[in-house]
Amino acid sequence: MTGNPQLPVLRTDAISVTFGKRDAAVAALDGVDLAIAPASFTVIMGPSGSGKTTLLSCLSGLLAPTSGTVHYGDTSLYALSDPELSRLRLEQFGFVFQEYGLLESLSARGNILLPARAAGKRVDRTRLAALCDDLGITRYLDMRPDELSGGTQQRVACARALIAEPRVIFADEPTGALDTHNAGLIRQLLRRIVDERDISIVAVTHDPQFVEYADRVLLIRDGRIEHDLVDATVEQVVAHSQQRVAV
Repeated sequence: MTGNPQLPVLRTDAISVTFGKRDAAVAALDGVDLAIAPASFTVIMGPSGSGKTTLLSCLSGLLAPTSGTVHYGDTSLYALSDPELSRLRLEQFGFVFQEYGLLESLSARGNILLPARAAGKRVDRTRLAALCDDLGITRYLDMRPDELSGGTQQRVACARALIAEPRVIFADEPTGALDTHNAGLIRQLLRRIVDERDISIVAVTHDPQFVEYADRVLLIRDGRIEHDLVDATVEQVVAHSQQRVAV
């Protein structure tokens, strides 16, 4: 990864993903070109089956495209060996999931420290304390996930994504399992992470309220980016989403 501020943190060149073979083949992505700027908040939206999660998986090094390339800075992700790609994900990427993905056998503290330990990174106690205080989870550090509310579990998951100091966080339906109040808190938190920590966030969601916090909204349908909107409003996104339906 170079330090060139003009270089996109992530870039795809004509990536396509096909599942199945011959007559049973289904195109999940169809020639997607995309560049993600450093320290930006990109939201990917679209109907179920449109290719949102497949695109997120390709960007995050979890799914190699059938054709095309994905670059992290000047590194071609899928030209790396499996160990090299795993190491890059541990050191440079963070992940937030709809169902939190916390290990029930570990305390909140243990869950937060897991990625850093897996990457062989030593975590300074002062930095851990500051991060947990910033996210409002200090009082919950010795509790296990089943003792925490959904909103608190997701904040713990955000701390886990941040602990190894990644350049990019990938969020897959991060508010999908939360009530309205906690969903709002998580949206605000993700926006603040981008603004204060110079991290890029790429989030897949069905939650239209994310539009208010995003720098950019990608509307996907049938494996293609139909609309690429900057500083959009909820009304604009809804209108664009309904255009295809009206036709």
